[in-house]
Amino acid sequence: MILIDGKKAAAELRAELKEEVAELKSKHNKVPGLTVILIGDLTPSQIYVRNKEKSANEVGLKSEVIKYPDSVEEKTVLEKIQELNSDETVSGILVQLPLPKHIDKQKVIEAIDPSKDVDGFHPMNVGNLSSGYESSIPCTPLGCYLLIKKIEPNLSGKKAVVVGRSNLNGKPMTQLLLKENCTVTITHSKTKDLKAECLEADIIVAAVGIPELVRGDWVKKDAIVIDVGINKTDNGIVGDVHFGEVSKNAKALTPVPGGVGPMTIACLLKNTIDCFKRSQI
Repeated sequence: MILIDGKKAAAELRAELKEEVAELKSKHNKVPGLTVILIGDLTPSQIYVRNKEKSANEVGLKSEVIKYPDSVEEKTVLEKIQELNSDETVSGILVQLPLPKHIDKQKVIEAIDPSKDVDGFHPMNVGNLSSGYESSIPCTPLGCYLLIKKIEPNLSGKKAVVVGRSNLNGKPMTQLLLKENCTVTITHSKTKDLKAECLEADIIVAAVGIPELVRGDWVKKDAIVIDVGINKTDNGIVGDVHFGEVSKNAKALTPVPGGVGPMTIACLLKNTIDCFKRSQI
């Protein structure tokens, strides 16, 4: 079995992006800029943002973090987003989720200029992705897609099963696989026989948030399995895939942690650079 090393793949992508940023700087005499808005003091969010900032600096991006307390008014955040939308030095805007309850997540997402939406959550980018047009692609599915392509460059005709139908992962993942001419089944909590669906799959992407849901006897020999889940249990952090069992059958499998996670941040940098390039045309 091939252990899909997300840390290594992310380091390779960051090295490519660093070269690209240097080329853009010499060509345009400026670099892409990423601004992250962080609201409140949730520890996971703070860690994510710190890692994003560190990675952005590593590849040569201009990086800024704007912090607000939990009590910040929605109006203040929306006004800041408008200000960033018109700031030419800002190529990408990201508002770290989750948000406090009094702030409307959808309103915040829709306030971001679609051309600066590095998360790929704006309805315009969602629509463009599903229509096959150029768009910002959500970072986690994009990371999964790049890892799958490293193992199997030609996905045409493959049967893929996506476990989970969220707007963050399941739906955009389905669009990316369809674009590669896969036959895609999207499954969820109401699917009648999830095991039977998975057993048909050449590719399984598990993004449902249930610890070790996908078992060894759910996976046919030589399937590629991507585990997006991060679940806290008494035995530590585990994914949505039972690693010990599935590793005996799968052709390739991502570990948790160290699989999809590092690629998510690398893809955020890639999206920021792509937004910058589109703005220069």
